[in-house]
Amino acid sequence: MNMSGHFWEKLTPELLRRYDRPGPRYTSYPTAVEFNDSIDATAYAERLACADQKPEEPLSLYIHLPFCKERCTFCGCHVVITAKRDRSTEYLGYLQREIDMISRALPHRRQVTQYHWGGGTPTYYQPAEMRQLHQTILDRFDILPNAEVAIEVDPRVTSHEQIDVLQEFGFNRLSMGVQDLTPEVQAIINRYQSDEDTKDLFDYCRSLNIGGINIDLIYGFPLQTIETFGRTLDTIIAMRPDRVAMYSFAFVPWKSGNQNTMTEDMLPSADVKVQLYLLGIQRFGEAGYKQIGMDHFAVPTDELAIALDNQKLHRNFMGYTTKPATDMVAFGASGIGDVQGAYVQNFKNNSQYYKAIDAGQFPILRGVRLTPEDELRRYVITQLMCNLYVGYDDIQQHFGIAFENHFEKEMTALQEPMGSGFITVDAQGITVTSLGRVFVRNIAMIFDEYRKDETGVRTFSRTI
Repeated sequence: MNMSGHFWEKLTPELLRRYDRPGPRYTSYPTAVEFNDSIDATAYAERLACADQKPEEPLSLYIHLPFCKERCTFCGCHVVITAKRDRSTEYLGYLQREIDMISRALPHRRQVTQYHWGGGTPTYYQPAEMRQLHQTILDRFDILPNAEVAIEVDPRVTSHEQIDVLQEFGFNRLSMGVQDLTPEVQAIINRYQSDEDTKDLFDYCRSLNIGGINIDLIYGFPLQTIETFGRTLDTIIAMRPDRVAMYSFAFVPWKSGNQNTMTEDMLPSADVKVQLYLLGIQRFGEAGYKQIGMDHFAVPTDELAIALDNQKLHRNFMGYTTKPATDMVAFGASGIGDVQGAYVQNFKNNSQYYKAIDAGQFPILRGVRLTPEDELRRYVITQLMCNLYVGYDDIQQHFGIAFENHFEKEMTALQEPMGSGFITVDAQGITVTSLGRVFVRNIAMIFDEYRKDETGVRTFSRTI
């Protein structure tokens, strides 16, 4: 890999060892480990009542569809593996009842700017069932003409008929799971997916003029090498998706028991894993893609790339977006919403989820109320993770505080990453460098009040 003259030359083994430690991905702040039972169905009803008082503001909607035919051994999502269609049909009925409950709680707030089906495998459902679920949403909410309408699809199980239905529905973002196209790696992660499966679905979407196609890749799997991952990258680049998400493999067997088929000594070393990451940066950069945040890439004309240029990029549980809403409502087991200053998570277990709905209650397991300090730190961390910049004037305008005074301890702590070349600090703000992208989670942790006293805690995946 020719990275001469690039920041790669500064990634020494000592630097990698120093910063390779557990840390959050910051899809939320506070992170999910801070969720507790102080948020229940009653508290959620109060949050929804507050949200309903802002009828002019659009919503984000997330629907969790957990069913899959087979379990990928790397997966850390809430999934249900079954071939029994009656179970997924039963779930769909309860999901529609929850949607009814939420819509009754939001009689004056129905416009939607972001709408996402995640899983699991949303295309586990047959076209008629997909139509039924989508119509349930359309009957209760108004999806704006310029809304982001997205779904996660598995090329191994998604039919052309399902794509036809999604196009009819107006879905304009399709995220295709690929992960890795090397047969030996696929055998370990229990995800057998040929190049032909992926290309066939991709080409069919393009034949229907469906834009906004994203492909998901993962680096850091057992048996991945520079050569094999390079072949996967070449195949994907030749397809020319609009976006690519290239995630670091989160090895967390203490949380995801299905990962116990792997052991830590099977994984690439931290040095090799960084080389895999940098290979992706190099290949996508040479192909004309713009790097978005830490681990996404987009063609220059994509709205994410344009938003980054204008420092208007946002992030939530559904990923990077240009269409944020002040509130995000989640439906389905394990779904996490963000409503009026509180994160709210549904029961993960289907039976508990069903029981609550049968009792006429919102199926809330836990959550957390954000304090004013949480709101401030969430904003700072989001700016670092998304736009790789925090401006002092911006913080003053939004929160009425002098950044350097309020974060005096953090500014001192930033001396270390600044000395390592991860950031630059001037009179206007903090900028993450090209080298700092690799360690942006470490930089963000400096502003995380909940992580300050942790040492050696195996709660999160490693940052490298």
